[in-house]
Amino acid sequence: MDEALGRDHRDVSFWLDSLVESGSDDLTPRTSLPGDREFDVAIVGGGLTGLWSAYYLLKRSPGLRIAILEKEIAGFGASGRNGGWCSALFPASTAALERRHGLPAALAMRRAMIATVAEVGRVTTAEGIECDFVQGGTLLFARSKPQYVRAREEVAEAEHYGVDQISWDRERTFPTNTLATVLEPACARLHPGKLVRGLARVVERMGAEIFEQTEVLSWEPHRVTTTRGTVMADTIVIATEGFGASFRQTHRRVLPLYSLMIATEPLPDALWDDIGIEHGQTFGDFRHLLVYGQRTADNRFAFGGRGARYHWGSSIRPDYDTVPRVFEHLRRTLVELFPQVSDAAVTHRWGGPIGVPRDWHAAVDHDAASGIVWAGGYVGDGLSTTNLAGRTIADLMTGEDSELVELPWVNHRSREWEPEPLRFVGANLGLLAMELADLEERVTRRPSLAAKIMAPLVGG
Repeated sequence: MDEALGRDHRDVSFWLDSLVESGSDDLTPRTSLPGDREFDVAIVGGGLTGLWSAYYLLKRSPGLRIAILEKEIAGFGASGRNGGWCSALFPASTAALERRHGLPAALAMRRAMIATVAEVGRVTTAEGIECDFVQGGTLLFARSKPQYVRAREEVAEAEHYGVDQISWDRERTFPTNTLATVLEPACARLHPGKLVRGLARVVERMGAEIFEQTEVLSWEPHRVTTTRGTVMADTIVIATEGFGASFRQTHRRVLPLYSLMIATEPLPDALWDDIGIEHGQTFGDFRHLLVYGQRTADNRFAFGGRGARYHWGSSIRPDYDTVPRVFEHLRRTLVELFPQVSDAAVTHRWGGPIGVPRDWHAAVDHDAASGIVWAGGYVGDGLSTTNLAGRTIADLMTGEDSELVELPWVNHRSREWEPEPLRFVGANLGLLAMELADLEERVTRRPSLAAKIMAPLVGG
């Protein structure tokens, strides 16, 4: 019996569990691939990269025969587990993009990412995908002198490039011990489970076939081999993100780094008024070990962060999704930010791998000769970047001479991650360095030297 057949997909995340709880989606798996088939396009992975690619391809060429092959169910991976930030964030900073690609290309990438937030909102409205999309921006809190230095640097960088409309929010004095707040308007709060499952239904109505509980074993030009049969296709789109580390062809292209989340019980409106976070707003701060949160449509905190270690050989297992130490860290951090929730019950705990390239630079790679397309390496910034990837893939495959195909992430190739044990040592030392950097700043009240040394390795 396949492992996928015995899994209760409600436990994947709060987002998927809430769909079942509300009665909007029982997560019953779609049919598996019924044997050998032929298609125009075969997409490996039933997450947002694959679904957005199918959506825009079918918009351009409605007669295309598209198969989406998914080991579990649509939205099983990062697309159904993330923090619900539809933001203009890109893993590589604008300065890093300028150093590598030049100023015009860096600005074009930033403009494309900002426009993508609005595009996701446009499509969800047009297609009737009710996913709680509200663009309220991101609030970033500077809660120490070193964090305030980084906040000033971020605002100054935005002013220097003149694309991102980042600004100081002078009226906000929360949460506790906040020195200043920065508002980044190019971000929307949404429910990722509703988005990915809704988009799957849309592309099915458009004519794509989604085969779930169909594990892909390997691919080569024009052929995908699965446990259920072989798919022949002119073009193959690899859309596996962190799970790409499980395949020989992409094993060292991305490193699966775990990010974990918690969700509280729904909180009263009066408490939210006291906290000061409105519907549609996401939030974080300027610490080194990333945390991120949102106010959900049903008034919960959905709050996540890094801290789970990398596992030998880029292994991915369900028991890695839950790390009690990290969950407790997240709860303590949330209460530290907002003491008003100290008595709030945590109802859900979950996690999963994100895909990290060696240079923290997401990419869309199109090999016209082989007919193989790869997109990913979002480093946790994929909720909107997947949409840009889908539009870019559609333009590349249909020969559209657009601004998207000229963006600097197209055909960018990161170097591969080192073999073990170097990969294990380096990844976990990097994680430890970020933890120590936050500790260093709490003790010295000065910007961390460890973080400065690590910055070139994490997209800085």
